Amino acid sequence: MSAKRKGVFFRELFPFTFVVILWVMHIVQGFFHNGLHDLALLPRHTEGLYGIAFHPLLHADFGHLIGNSIPLLVLGFLMFNAYKVIAHRVFFIMYVLTGLLMWMFARESWHLGASGLVYGLAAFLFFSGIIRRHVKLMVISLLVVFLYGSMVWGVLPIDPTVSWEGHLFGALSGTMLAWVYRREGPQRPVYWQNETDEPETETGEENIPAPPSPAADNTGPPQIDITYWYRDSSRPPDNDQKPPYT
Repeated sequence: MSAKRKGVFFRELFPFTFVVILWVMHIVQGFFHNGLHDLALLPRHTEGLYGIAFHPLLHADFGHLIGNSIPLLVLGFLMFNAYKVIAHRVFFIMYVLTGLLMWMFARESWHLGASGLVYGLAAFLFFSGIIRRHVKLMVISLLVVFLYGSMVWGVLPIDPTVSWEGHLFGALSGTMLAWVYRREGPQRPVYWQNETDEPETETGEENIPAPPSPAADNTGPPQIDITYWYRDSSRPPDNDQKPPYT
């Protein structure tokens, strides 16, 4: 695969391909009568380690799947187009890190669903734009707040049937990666000072040249120096003697 085609895959096709995988996995679950739920994440249990890799691919029902598919497409599109160079790294690290944090610290229950990735993408897009202070990326931050600002309530233990730990650790992973990768990817443009501009002093004041002294002012009429010499009349003239210039 050429570099150009690979870039197109990661930017335009990857979010769509990932969502297609979620739907295929859910259809396969139906054939196995939810037998794949054994691949969900169970914190601090060895049989739950598989869930670190598989729990985002499994969903309880079609409503759960649709609720995650739409924001994954929207946020994934923004992610893989605004952060072309680092998007795939951030996504996969976020994927694994969210699962690890859930396995270590979440409550002892079966966890499944890609909502942790949704929260991770939203947190990364929001905080990365603010940290970089890049105008275009900050516009994306505001767009994320406008579209998904209400998701902030999902990190609180309000509904016991919802894996709020996945939301919380996904958001923490996205925030941390926004800071770790702050110097990679798109950066704020730097505007250099024009070469014709006068430099500034340490106090921030412009260096104003001192006015020329009167002696250095050559704008007036030219000055003519006249030198006089005198010869002693009591002595005969000496043709070889030169006048003493003063």
